[in-house]
Amino acid sequence: MIVFRDPSEVPAGFGPSVVAIGKFDGVHSGHRAVIDRARVDALRLVADAPRSATTAASGARVVAVTFDRNPLALLRPEICPDSLVGVEQKLRLLADAGVDATLMLTFDRALADLGAREFVEHVLVGALGVRVVMVGADFRFGRGGAGNPDLLRELGPEFGFKVDVVDDVRAIDAGRRVSSTWVRELLDAGDVAGATRLLGRHHSVRGEVVHGLKRGRELGFPTANLSADLEGFVPAEGIYAGWLVDEGAPGDGASEPRSTVKYPAAISIGTNPTFDDVPVRQVEAYVLDETELDLYGHTVEIEFVSRIRGMVAFEGIGPLITQMTDDVAKVRDELT
Repeated sequence: MIVFRDPSEVPAGFGPSVVAIGKFDGVHSGHRAVIDRARVDALRLVADAPRSATTAASGARVVAVTFDRNPLALLRPEICPDSLVGVEQKLRLLADAGVDATLMLTFDRALADLGAREFVEHVLVGALGVRVVMVGADFRFGRGGAGNPDLLRELGPEFGFKVDVVDDVRAIDAGRRVSSTWVRELLDAGDVAGATRLLGRHHSVRGEVVHGLKRGRELGFPTANLSADLEGFVPAEGIYAGWLVDEGAPGDGASEPRSTVKYPAAISIGTNPTFDDVPVRQVEAYVLDETELDLYGHTVEIEFVSRIRGMVAFEGIGPLITQMTDDVAKVRDELT
């Protein structure tokens, strides 16, 4: 997948393209429905084009236009929710969803002040050569949120594109619209299995393994501690079954890891209440049956499969070790 950080980076003659626009926070099943429709429209655009047209030779590209942060982080920071994924996670998920290119716009004051018509003219048409614009029914864009699907439909004939408004995806068992808000609610409650159903994948956090207090090693369960500035939404405190994906340490400056190794893991989120010596919540993972694994300095992704229990304080090391042994057994059963 090609990544552009500014419209000026898009080469001349890049289009034609089918563009899906949105925050894409979490790239959940609703977002992927939009992307899937965009892929179908791109194929249809190629099939309907004259054989001599550019689309017949190179095909229509599927492009995601999104932002490096939630616009509310600038416009209304007091009500801005925590993001489900970081920028790098979002890019990987969009690539996995089948997007050909992503335009990751920096949402700063200049972009916030850009008029809706100017956004269409300079970003969608001028840079991307858009032929179809895919949006949700509640999509807003441009200064003051003045742009909406109706405005896009008005501008379409002038600039030569069509508008495809994608209906909401709703959960069969709840009838509720799949949304990033719903995913956050589930993760706040520790229901990572429920979040998996909405996301269509396991929720994850990603960060560098750093040195901790090394108390897990003393107890016989050495853990990989993630840095506090990790990517992704941290679920409720507790013990989880999941996977640790080792992407390796930074090497020659390559933007993508050369290889990954996936390990079953017992994951802890909390402040170490038994010892009460961790001031903020931390994410740490014990790789099952691995006591000599050196992951310091590595970037890892922690995937959450299910919650084993909540976080509690124990009266002494003995009961804690007994509980940790039982937790690991339950994690092993959950993952096999």
